[in-house]
Amino acid sequence: MKLWAISDLHVAYPDNRNALCTLPCHPEDWLILAGDLGETLAHLTWVLDLLRPRFKQLVWVPGNHELWTTPGDHGLRGQAKYDALVAICRAQGVLTPEDPYALFDDGETLHCVAPLFTLYDYSFGPPDLTPEQARAWAAQAGIESADEHLLHPEPHASVIDWCAARCALTEQRLQEATQGHTRPTVLINHHPLRYELARLPKVPRMRLWCGTRRTQAWPQRYRASVVVSGHLHMRRTQWLQGVRYEEVSLGYPRQWRLTPQSRPRLRQILPAPAPSDPGLSWV
Repeated sequence: MKLWAISDLHVAYPDNRNALCTLPCHPEDWLILAGDLGETLAHLTWVLDLLRPRFKQLVWVPGNHELWTTPGDHGLRGQAKYDALVAICRAQGVLTPEDPYALFDDGETLHCVAPLFTLYDYSFGPPDLTPEQARAWAAQAGIESADEHLLHPEPHASVIDWCAARCALTEQRLQEATQGHTRPTVLINHHPLRYELARLPKVPRMRLWCGTRRTQAWPQRYRASVVVSGHLHMRRTQWLQGVRYEEVSLGYPRQWRLTPQSRPRLRQILPAPAPSDPGLSWV
């Protein structure tokens, strides 16, 4: 049995929808969907309807795009939008950040599979800047995320507050799940968990919207064997302090068409690929 992953399907693009239909069936395997499948409840439903019959188990975490308030979702905002997404997943037996963590047997080791939802708080910017100053710093380079207009935090006062609440809740759950044993974890989050991984060479100041330093120590603290994320649209495998980090984005059509194989590609998470596999980089 294998554990696969992909993210950032962005099925609002017809080319992405068509390409996704070509994914092969893996009826004995699990698939991680690491966020930004689309922007609406209908997008999520379409993806699950397509992929649920092709895999033994799906695991989902939300991206920032799923949390956007769109006219097609009757103006659902913040927590209400997230709750509606979770309900769609649960109706199809898909694991979410609100469900008990599951165990995955890769043939040698039992891993605790932990889907997370942490958001961001602008702390990936320069450490001496307040959030307001950090956003102004990004604006100096002509950078602003669409989240500033489409992602609403209700009932929280701000995305920063929502992020803090999610991180506190998640830390408690991870602590409970890992206490008393040495079982490795698979941590799954849409945004990177470490600041060093939020590198965007073409738009470096966009990293403000890429995570929170609150999660920086989690991979070591909670014994991660691998961390899965998306968001950056830069598929790659990296190693940092003995932990493997998999960025598994598909991305927009103009991005994935530039790859040698212009089609969606699942990334094998477990069993771990050999270190000599092409595409691995080391940090």
